[in-house]
Amino acid sequence: MQATMTAASLLRSATTDRAASLASGDGAHSAEAVAAAVDSSALLQGQKAVAISHNGSVYRLQATKLGKLILTK
Repeated sequence: MQATMTAASLLRSATTDRAASLASGDGAHSAEAVAAAVDSSALLQGQKAVAISHNGSVYRLQATKLGKLILTK
């Protein structure tokens, strides 16, 4: 249940990639939308569940058989 990348590094990467695509001509999205979305497959990296550390607490993000996500503390 351990990811190789932290959620913060994934968000930075996604933000950088999205910002680059927006700079190339798609000005319809705001800067807030750039940092808002990270693909779940990037977080789970082929695993069923991953631990996320946030403000000193550890959360568990789990994918269900039906393709839904559950976040528990």
